[in-house]
Amino acid sequence: MACECGNKKESLDKYLAPLREVLKNYEKEEKYLIPILQEAQDEYGYLPEEVLKEIASYLDLSLSQVYGVVTFYTQFHLEPRGKNIIRVCMGTACHVRGGADVLAAVKDALGIENGETTKDLKFTLETVACIGACGLAPVIMINDDTHGRLTPEKIPGILASYK
Repeated sequence: MACECGNKKESLDKYLAPLREVLKNYEKEEKYLIPILQEAQDEYGYLPEEVLKEIASYLDLSLSQVYGVVTFYTQFHLEPRGKNIIRVCMGTACHVRGGADVLAAVKDALGIENGETTKDLKFTLETVACIGACGLAPVIMINDDTHGRLTPEKIPGILASYK
């Protein structure tokens, strides 16, 4: 994480500058941990270790306390995520209508498994219990877009529109 000049501290300070701007908006109280984590994740796209350490230091918490909160809530991510988040519904209606085949087609097209992100950071794949569009089953969501009445054959074309 060092800059080209070899000054690791300078590089880290620059990296943490956006987080430090976020922290200015909060008093140093534990009750602000979750909103700080949310804003930090919005800023970085995920919660890298350096960011967690800075938050822990600011709030006078141990890194393990902060890490415990981050790993408890599914909204927080410790690894970089793709530009496009694909959520494949695995609820009952989707399952009965071929959701597993749709999931397999997405995995094959992207070369990743559930919970993984493509190396180019374009896509992250997640399965969800329900999207709430049972009438369109099987369904996937990519970011805020819902795609329904899917077959495995439709997946490549849908994914191509997000590259």
